[in-house]
Amino acid sequence: MNFQPSTSCKLLTGLTAAAFPVMAFAYVGPGAGITAIGSVLALLVGIALAIVGFVWYPLKRYFRSRSGKPGAENAADKTAGASTDDPKNH
Repeated sequence: MNFQPSTSCKLLTGLTAAAFPVMAFAYVGPGAGITAIGSVLALLVGIALAIVGFVWYPLKRYFRSRSGKPGAENAADKTAGASTDDPKNH
């Protein structure tokens, strides 16, 4: 008879092993340590900039359009219908 552990049994075993770690007695050199720290910081900065890009810039554009300041329109909107043959655009 071949025993196959269920997914919940595997998950419970994994969580138990992660909850009670054993000391590894491993050495992490200065180069690997700096690389690991730099990678984690780069990941955090990337996530923060993604949030800023997806949240802040649309809000900034919205507030500019409400205040009526020049430059609120998107540059692509200004040139979307513009033709190079049209004398009004020169």
